[in-house]
Amino acid sequence: MQTASFPPLRRRGLLIHGLILAALLIVTSWAFVNLGQAAIGPSVLIYLAILLITLPLLPFFAYRAFALLRAEYVLDRDRLALYWGLRIEDIPLNEIEWVRPAADLKPPLRPPTFSLPGALLGVTRHPDLPTPIEFLASERDRLLLVATARRTYAISPEDPAAFLAIFRRAMELGSLHPARAVSRYPSFLLLQAWALPITRFLWTAGSLLNLGLIAWTVFLIPSVARLPLGFSPMGRPLEAVPSVRLILLPVLSVSLFAAGILAGLYFFRLSKYRVLGILIWVSSTLTSLLFLVAVWFLVSAPAIY
Repeated sequence: MQTASFPPLRRRGLLIHGLILAALLIVTSWAFVNLGQAAIGPSVLIYLAILLITLPLLPFFAYRAFALLRAEYVLDRDRLALYWGLRIEDIPLNEIEWVRPAADLKPPLRPPTFSLPGALLGVTRHPDLPTPIEFLASERDRLLLVATARRTYAISPEDPAAFLAIFRRAMELGSLHPARAVSRYPSFLLLQAWALPITRFLWTAGSLLNLGLIAWTVFLIPSVARLPLGFSPMGRPLEAVPSVRLILLPVLSVSLFAAGILAGLYFFRLSKYRVLGILIWVSSTLTSLLFLVAVWFLVSAPAIY
């Protein structure tokens, strides 16, 4: 029996997540531009609050779209592997007690809170099942339940009938080489990266640099009326603008630092690209330092020139 791959339905989930990401990008860009033009007052706090809400949501929904793109259920004579983003569950076939449609349950199985098409993720319970139910699915109407002694998994292959037929065939043939159970969560990757001294140093240094930049900027804005936000090609300070626009620098710095950590983790998860991931973290920390230096140059510009 050859290995069979069953992807979940992706179209509707990717469309919904794409629309959410587009809306978040538009709102974030609008708030960022207006923050750079606002005068000191309540409007600054409003734009900052919008950015504090939308910026964390961007990587959240981007990861969910990425996870859906990589999602796959792989079945052979020895194991059933569930792949959903950085979540990997490798189940030996002899540990699976049964597989059946979720529609057979009464009362109906409810997905976890805050689920969206394309991202039915999380753990829930059902009164008729003794184990927790972990959702790794995209659509409610194609759910299959895979039961083991420890946990039940809710999955949504694009063709549930074909999945059930191949699963029964694999069970009839029996396992040739019993697989080893593997369970990996995204948090494992963070712990693995944090275990390296260089990673701890870079993440800690970058975080402290950004906290220092935020504190310094908050201190400068009330004490300085106007600042030249940049330099001409000849090295001269540009025309001074209200100092509130200085808040754009820590916003950019924190955003780039967070994006660098996520990008580094993407490459770090693969052994052959781990050096590249660490180099990205080095550049992110240096970028945070450069933003701090940039504020110093802008504050010192009137005295220098």
